[in-house]
Amino acid sequence: MIVTAYLLLIAAILAEVFGSTMLKLSQGFKRIGPVIGLILGYGAAFYFLSLTLQSLPLGLVYAMWSGLGTILTVYIGVLFFKDRLNKKAVMGIALLVVGLVLMNVSK
Repeated sequence: MIVTAYLLLIAAILAEVFGSTMLKLSQGFKRIGPVIGLILGYGAAFYFLSLTLQSLPLGLVYAMWSGLGTILTVYIGVLFFKDRLNKKAVMGIALLVVGLVLMNVSK
């Protein structure tokens, strides 16, 4: 059951990152394809998140969802949109990772 919950959490994270990417591509809600993608992405993210919350604690789920979603969204920005990271941004990502690890080992 716990493995299933974590798989659902991964699905929620990936759906949220997809929705955020589609938000960027929508160009301010001017392109219908990406707008449909962001609605589907965010809808799926919240659906999977709600299923995850049936088995895992709210604080842990939200920290994982928002933290890993942030890290993956930054990666997508760098990879596809040529966003740049400075040392402070890299340090912030490292702190997110450390915080997520600590939350998982302390549960």
